[in-house]
Amino acid sequence: MSKPRTWPAHVILAAGALVMLAPFAWQLIVSLQTLPDSLRVPPKFTPSWQWSNFVDVFRSVPLGRQFLNTVVVTAAVTAGQLLLCSLAAFAFARLRFPGRGILFMAFLAVLMVPGELFLIPRYEIMMGLGWLNTLQALIAPGVFGAFGTFLLRQFFMSLPKELDEAASIDGANPWQIYWHILLPLVRPGLLALGLLTVMWSWSSLLWPLVVNTDPEMMTLSAGLASLRGQFLTNYPILFAGSLVASLPVIVLFVVMQRQLIAGIAFTGSKG
Repeated sequence: MSKPRTWPAHVILAAGALVMLAPFAWQLIVSLQTLPDSLRVPPKFTPSWQWSNFVDVFRSVPLGRQFLNTVVVTAAVTAGQLLLCSLAAFAFARLRFPGRGILFMAFLAVLMVPGELFLIPRYEIMMGLGWLNTLQALIAPGVFGAFGTFLLRQFFMSLPKELDEAASIDGANPWQIYWHILLPLVRPGLLALGLLTVMWSWSSLLWPLVVNTDPEMMTLSAGLASLRGQFLTNYPILFAGSLVASLPVIVLFVVMQRQLIAGIAFTGSKG
């Protein structure tokens, strides 16, 4: 039983949880309404049980192909982030080389630059490579990031230096130290970065919407954005598609939220 002094905090947290859940509840209600009901003023807060909206969304856009595209892109980007960011983090945390501090500060400075500034240069690069309307155009820019490098560097720095010294005495080279000894020990950080990357890649909208205009090569977020009409939008179908697209990430977060919170919280424990 909770202490009497903690009930105000529980009330505040419960109210915050209801506020956070309200958009999802409204999304579910509208996805089950007819178009006239969704446009009513004042709004109708009960569903019309229009289950056909979930069928119509597959007829409006190639949702199955876009779902597959999203899975492929998310898996490739996550794998690239885990490998490349962990390699860079290992180098910054455990290796000694000239300019290491300055280079790491430059990495951190990238975090303060809005991603929209890279939009045109990235598009020109993809166009020069002939990668427009391809999955590699969605994968390549996201396989490495400064945030992932910073996150994993904190984990590598928390490990005792004696591990490196003992492995070196046994004849291990830096790659063997990274792959066989240190990498398994930073598993919480890899899980946290993997989950963050999955959620970011799955919901990414601006870059997929710009670089791929073919509906067959779009991801879910870009494909659903194409359902918005110039003069009228069928909100029940749009919300039904959004609900289908968001369910995998919601389930993943609910299952792995403890590991995500633990991994993020750990980054501040070692400077």
